[in-house]
Amino acid sequence: MRIDILTLFPQMFTDVLGSSILKRAGEDLPQRPAPVHYHLTDIRQYTNDKHGKVDRPPYGGGPGMVIQCQPVWDAVRSVEAQAAGPVTRILMTPKGRRLDQALVSDLATRPRLLIIAGHYEGIDSRVIEKLDPIEQISIGDYVLSGGELPAMVLVDALVRLVPGVLGDETSSECESFSSGCDGMLDHPHYTRPPIWEDMQVPPVLLSGDHGRIESWRREQSRQTTEQRRPDLLRVEGCATPGTNRQFADA
Repeated sequence: MRIDILTLFPQMFTDVLGSSILKRAGEDLPQRPAPVHYHLTDIRQYTNDKHGKVDRPPYGGGPGMVIQCQPVWDAVRSVEAQAAGPVTRILMTPKGRRLDQALVSDLATRPRLLIIAGHYEGIDSRVIEKLDPIEQISIGDYVLSGGELPAMVLVDALVRLVPGVLGDETSSECESFSSGCDGMLDHPHYTRPPIWEDMQVPPVLLSGDHGRIESWRREQSRQTTEQRRPDLLRVEGCATPGTNRQFADA
């Protein structure tokens, strides 16, 4: 998978993409080539303004600045020409479809993503229309200073689902909102020592009976979902896969 990120602040992504699972996903290892390739593009490099400006006050008045069409359009065209094949265009915006695990899983199957992280008061709507088809995605019902942090959230969520990224491919099969958990929240997790601060690990997890352990985990998952996110459960008590409403945007 190739992921292009267009932003006015590419430096914000350096540490995130260079750490933990995202870093490993972009590395060629002896046992496999890199499953993901990241490409950061500074939209400001494509402005025609001699002072390097990419934004102007909004027509009609009002606070803030709006990113102009020309640098965004030229940046997208230039980046898309760097490699062949279909591209899924994405704009991070609070006006977009709310991100959920079903959408993440779908995007993780695409060969190439081009993510635009806007800033200030947004991007001139004309270039957004010109770039159609484009997925407009929000990570929650609130506003941030720009689309950089939401873009990082999206990349982190989907990259871990790309085959070859996680050391154990089954580790993403039963997590909160996943089909392996029937769309419910994940069960509690424990590790050594068996007793800490007079708090004991549930005995069933030490029993070695994998059937009982699995039943316990599913029941804990159901109870946690019922208490914290009953909207994820059907009336009859069965989970509804893919109904995550994750609160976190810009």
